[in-house]
Amino acid sequence: MLRPTDFELKLLRPLWRRGRLSARELHEASAAETEWSYSATRKTLDRMVEKGMIRVEPVHGLNTYVALQSKLQTVAALASAFARDVLETDAPLPAAAFVHSKLVSHDEIAELEALLAQMSGPDGKDQ
Repeated sequence: MLRPTDFELKLLRPLWRRGRLSARELHEASAAETEWSYSATRKTLDRMVEKGMIRVEPVHGLNTYVALQSKLQTVAALASAFARDVLETDAPLPAAAFVHSKLVSHDEIAELEALLAQMSGPDGKDQ
């Protein structure tokens, strides 16, 4: 699974919340947080397309962007990497750690718990 950078996450969050967005809509949704120029947003989107994180879908002649990896898959990949690389543990982080998250809803906690357990795999390695 792909692990986006902090900058890429700033563009993925609006896509997860609203689905399909144009470059201008993504720029406006993230501008307060990123303080980027529109061209910097476009360049980051181009790199994310190249990496396979998002895809371009034309709608009525306007290019829009769609996330290719779900929010929960991404959160699980980042949490697993953190547990392994920072905490030096093969055990998955408990999904309860995300209970107060603005990104992960209460209803998604059980699904995230299952993804975290699955990613730790039987041998303790990310799959």
